[in-house]
Formats: sequence, C-alpha cells, structure tokens
Amino acid sequence: METDNEHTAAVEVGNSEMEGIIENGMAVDGAGTDSIQGGDTADSKSSGAGDTVYPIAVLMDELKHEDMTLRLHAIQGLKTIATALGETRTRDELIPFLDESIDDEDEILLALARELGEFLPYVGGPSYGFVLLRPLENLAGTEETVVREEAVKSINAIADVMDSEQIEKYLVPCIARLSEGDWFTCRSSATGLYAAAYAKAKEQTRINDGQDSVRLLTVEPLIAIAEKLSASQNMEHLAEILDDLCSDKSWRVRYMLGEKVVSLSMALKNDELREALSEAALQLMQDQEAEVRGAICTQLEGISEAMPREKMVEKVLPLLRILLNDPSQHVRANLAKSITGLCDKFGKDGTIEHLLPLFLMILKDTFPEVRLNIISQLDRINKVVGVDYLSQSLLPAIVELAEDKQWRVRLAIIEYVPLLASQLGMQFFDEQLSNLTMSWLGDPVYSVRDAATINLKKLTLVFGVDWARKSIIPKILAMANHPNYLYRMTTIFAITTLAPTITPAIVKDLILPAVETLASDPIPNIRFNVAKSIEALAPVLSSDPQTKTLVSERILPLLNKLTTDSDQDVRYFAVKAAKAV
Repeated sequence: METDNEHTAAVEVGNSEMEGIIENGMAVDGAGTDSIQGGDTADSKSSGAGDTVYPIAVLMDELKHEDMTLRLHAIQGLKTIATALGETRTRDELIPFLDESIDDEDEILLALARELGEFLPYVGGPSYGFVLLRPLENLAGTEETVVREEAVKSINAIADVMDSEQIEKYLVPCIARLSEGDWFTCRSSATGLYAAAYAKAKEQTRINDGQDSVRLLTVEPLIAIAEKLSASQNMEHLAEILDDLCSDKSWRVRYMLGEKVVSLSMALKNDELREALSEAALQLMQDQEAEVRGAICTQLEGISEAMPREKMVEKVLPLLRILLNDPSQHVRANLAKSITGLCDKFGKDGTIEHLLPLFLMILKDTFPEVRLNIISQLDRINKVVGVDYLSQSLLPAIVELAEDKQWRVRLAIIEYVPLLASQLGMQFFDEQLSNLTMSWLGDPVYSVRDAATINLKKLTLVFGVDWARKSIIPKILAMANHPNYLYRMTTIFAITTLAPTITPAIVKDLILPAVETLASDPIPNIRFNVAKSIEALAPVLSSDPQTKTLVSERILPLLNKLTTDSDQDVRYFAVKAAKAV
C-alpha cells in the first residue's frame, strides 16, 4: 500500500508538473482555445500541447476565482477536463491536484464529492477506482454533514465495483484511517462504509470507538451487515457486538438500539440472536434512562410480531403496566401512541381481556398528549373489538374527554367523531352524541369552534342531507339569535361550511332568511362574514332553476346594501361577493 510519504512525493511531482502546465497553458493562442471548444480548425484534430494543456490552466484559474459560481462551474466541468486529459493524466495529475488543492465552501465540496462518485470511466474503470478514494476520504472528514454523506455515498458506489483484493488493499485501510481520525466527523463517516467493505473483506471488521456519538452510528451499518451475512455468520461475527451494544454504558447508544431494534431483528437470520435481541428489548423497557424507555415503546408492534402471544402476556404486559405509570410524560405518550398496534396480535378476545384495561388507564392520564395519542388510534381498536364493545367500554371515557379542560384534547375528539358516527349509526349518534357535537359550536376556543363546523359538514356526508335538515340545521340557525355575538358568528361559519353539501331548497327555506337577518347585525365582523357566506351560498341557489331567480331578487339587493355599509371591511367583502355572484 502507498505510504503517506510516497503519496506526498507523488503529489509534489504532480503539482510541479501542474505549475509547468500553467506556464505553457498561458502561452496557448486562440487556436488552442478553439480546439478545446470543438472548432473545425485543423488544430482541433492535432495532438499538440494546446489540446490538453489549456483546460487544466482554465480549471486551475477558475478554482481560485473569487466568484463561487465560477468555482462551481469548474467542478461541474471536471468530466470534460478529464476527457481532454485522458485516463492516465487524469489519474496521475488531475486527481492528486484536486486532492491537495480543494479547500472551499461546502457547496463546492458537495459538488466535488458527487462528481468523484461518477468518475470511474475517466480514470480507467473499476480497476483504477482506488485512486478516487483519497480525495473522497478527505471529503468524508469535513465538518459539513451533507458533504460527508455525499462522500460516503460515492465511496460506497466505487466499492460496489471493486473486487476483494482491492477492498482489502485500499478500502479497508481507508476505513481504518477514518475510524482512527482525531475528529468524530471521520469516525462517523467510517460507520457508513463498514457494510460495503464487510461483504468483500477477508478479515473481520470490528466496531469499537471510545466516543458514544460514533458508537451510536454503528447500529444502522450493523443492520446492513446482518442482511448480507448468513445465519451462521451472524452468530460468529455479530453476537459479541450485539451484546456490547445492549449493555453499552452510554444511554444514547442504547437509545439508538431501541429505535432500530425491530429493523435489526428483521435483518438477523439467526433465531438465537433474534431471541437474545427480544430479551434485550425487554431490558430496554426497564432502562434507567427515560429516553431509552421512550424509544423502545415506539417499537411495540414490531416486537410483538417477533414474540409468541404467551410470552407477550407473561413478560411484556407487566412491563407495560409499569410504563403506564412512568414518571416521564414522554414515555407514556410514546406508549399510548404505539400500544394499539398490539390489537392485531391479541385479537378481539385478547384485546378485551388484556389491552382495554390499559387503554382506559391511558384515557385517564393527567398529561393531554398521552390522552390525545390513544384517541388518535381509536379506529385501530374498533377494527378489532367492534363498535358495540367500543361504545360500551370506551365511549363514556371519550365523552368525558369531549369536555376536557385542554382544548387540544377536545379538538382531537371532534376530529374523530365522523368516523365514530359512521360506525355507531345515526340513531346512536342522535341519542348519545348529537348534543355534545352542537355544544362544541359554542366553545371558547376558535380552533375548536372551527373544527366543530367542519365536523358538521362531515357528519352531513355520513348521514345525508335529510338528517342535516332535521337534526343540525335548526340548531345552528337557533344560534343566530343568541345574545353572544360569537354564537351568531359561528352560525355564519357553519352555514358557509355546509353550503356545498346542502340542497337549494334548504338554502331557500331555512338559511337565506337567517342570512338576511344577520346582514343587519350590529357587529361589523358578522356583517362582512355574511357577505363571504353569500359568496358560498349563491352558487347553490344558481344550480337549481327553481331557486336561481333568488340570486337577482334577494341576494344581489342584499349585497348592494352591504356595499354602502359604514364599515370599510364590510364594503370590501360585499363588493368582492357581488363580483363573484
């Protein structure tokens, strides 16, 4: 393998040649320029110095230019330069020059890393791919993450076409140098190269570093390595590494393992190692660090797929009960979001027996996010246990949450109501949830009121227009006479939202009279929202010949009146609506 002294000497010779090239290049006349640009002169067919010298001079000049655009252009033109130079001079002169001379902004380095990954055809093909490793190795140690990632990607692309001997002779030493680098940037890049080298290297590659920020990055490469190895090779090469990761002294390493434990289990082909990893997952649920416990909670569904149900009941459920009382809100929130993934594993009877008591505990948690996370997963519970059992066991708790002091919890319940309504049926909804649904229209928080109006539109789509005419529209219009202007405002918002889903007859008989009354409301905000509402209602009336005349007979006169309103905003929206109508 080339030593550092030999490499330095070669570079010095290369740079010395470059300096001579510059001097000669500056003397090249216009004919040389034409030949590079592909002119039809006789010089373009010659093999004179100008054919290959001039582009190098231009490249070196542009790489030193103050304008970053020119420097970037030079990098993007490297393939053209390499073509002019030929494979030998590209390997011997251009690549060493780039390796030693590039010290630039991140955008330039990123472009160089990308270009070098596609440079194999210009250095002589896969047999000479190793010459690209040195500049890419330097780029893999830079501070900027995206540059390092692109350099690692390019090295891996080159490694894919290298044979075992080249991997052993060039790539493994490259990884070793990066792994032993003084800065974590080098060592973190090294972790992205292990998988590519491992499959072709003759000797086992060990993963070991004293800095946890590097060790935690070994988990993902370990997954890639496990996928490439056979079951026996998994046991031979990875057992000790897995054991070390599971018991790592750094919580950040254990955290990363917790996040990737399912992916790693799927990659392993050895049943004994999978079983050991399942036991490790149980230990991570009891980890002293909340972040680790929270990470493993997100993997519950995947963990359940790798365990028989009996083991889940015996070992996992007791731990989940403990975690439901975890002092960390973050842990409980992650658990609430993931626990419904166990329903399919347990089936209807098992979910009713083992999981529903846990769901009820979560719905009573003091932290809003915990309650929100289980609410957002109610459809998964319903698919397994059925709507009847859901309404009997969980609905009382859900209704209680509909009046929760945290508005985000109320909002989450509202957003789930249409789905719940479609599953419970019209009669059940009218008896149990209708009054609750209408009460949200008067909520003190605007986001809840707005969601409540959208909710009514969705319910209309579920139960039909006739239901809306009988059950909700009269209740909406009754608020138009409420002394609190917020209720009157909500009436306008609701009928505007409902407009696309209702019939012209409903607009004519029920809604238009209320709109005409609200157009004279003493609150300007209500009057200009009337104008906006009319803009939505007019197309509904125009769609039916029997109500189309109402646009000219009642809508336009109403808008004309509003265009002379004392309030500027009312006049603006009235004019806008009149133009739309």
